[in-house]
Amino acid sequence: MGDKYTEINSKTWDVWAENDCDWSRPVTHEEFEAVMKENWGVYLTPCITVPHEWFGELKGKKLLGLASGGGQQMPIFTRLGADCTILDYSDRQLEAERMVARREGYAISVIKGDMTQRLPFADESFDIIFHPVSNCYVEDVYHIWNECFRVLKKGGVLLAGFDNGLNFLFEDDNPLLVVNPLPFNPLKMPRERYERMAQNYEGIQFSHSMEEQLGGQLKAGFRLVDLYEDRDRENGAEIRKYAPQYMATRAVKP
Repeated sequence: MGDKYTEINSKTWDVWAENDCDWSRPVTHEEFEAVMKENWGVYLTPCITVPHEWFGELKGKKLLGLASGGGQQMPIFTRLGADCTILDYSDRQLEAERMVARREGYAISVIKGDMTQRLPFADESFDIIFHPVSNCYVEDVYHIWNECFRVLKKGGVLLAGFDNGLNFLFEDDNPLLVVNPLPFNPLKMPRERYERMAQNYEGIQFSHSMEEQLGGQLKAGFRLVDLYEDRDRENGAEIRKYAPQYMATRAVKP
């Protein structure tokens, strides 16, 4: 099938960033300056900001933004005193992080990496992992949860956003007609379908069950302590009017 699907997704995100994707617009200088202890918000899912109490005190904490490039969240966490590292596989998303850091004069560790591989960090390196919706671009989410558990310190917090699979039942030209069985896995579909997704810059995306998402965190050893559901933004999938499509979780490494 040519390039690995993760390489296709990396290039796809570069194209989306070049075309002003919602998740590729870095914070402005004014937005950065406006961040204060009680006046800020970040997203794990499309619409609902993450409760501040999910983070606790950020000052001095080592925070990993996992597949979280784009210059939207790391600047805010840095402004609040966190020591941030970003790992992403899109050059354009990582350049946005560097651009904001240069503009605002702060240090950040920027690493190009693929989260389907072993993460390039020692055991117990981080206090917090911030992992917004992105594991839909990965076939095996169990690996991600296991790696998050490994690189978090004891008592560390995993904040994760993910879809619940409903979006994958439908196609854009039939927004409320069920046409795809789940799980949706392009690697197990006809070659023509996979190639179309790659050529049209749709991203090679996968649906995942709650057994994989919630159960996977529990199997990795996490203690799940809170969650909420969310929907697409107004320009998203039609199903948003009828059911939530996303979930955010807060889990702790005992």
